[in-house]
Amino acid sequence: MYADKSGPVLVEMLEDLGCQVDGPVVIPDGEPVAGVLRDAVADGYDVVVTSGGTGLTPTDQTPEMTRRVIEWEIPGIAEAIRLEGREKVPAAILSRGLSGVAGGTLIVNLPGSTGGVRDGMAVLGRVLSHAIDQIKGGDHPR
Repeated sequence: MYADKSGPVLVEMLEDLGCQVDGPVVIPDGEPVAGVLRDAVADGYDVVVTSGGTGLTPTDQTPEMTRRVIEWEIPGIAEAIRLEGREKVPAAILSRGLSGVAGGTLIVNLPGSTGGVRDGMAVLGRVLSHAIDQIKGGDHPR
């Protein structure tokens, strides 16, 4: 394990958007990710944003763990996040992060670098409140 540099940046950016944040929570790669995501969905969180585990190494398993939890994907968010950073860091397109919904919770995977978190939050910040509103029924009463 190494020091979490991106988690505190992520917390600060979410708080700047007006979110009440629990964390950052540092967990090992693999199965523990799915467990924490399931717990967050069960606890009724509006959004869970992960950082790290989205690369190409054998231990990068966050997308696979996320896919086990989400009910449906929102591919446009993940695509936009990859595109946001590609001019500055061409390797940004190698991130395998997903975005999707489980229960009433939006789950978004961001890269583990501080730059990747900043670029990802630049995208997410523009749509987060609307996405949460829509997931909860928004202008489409049930």
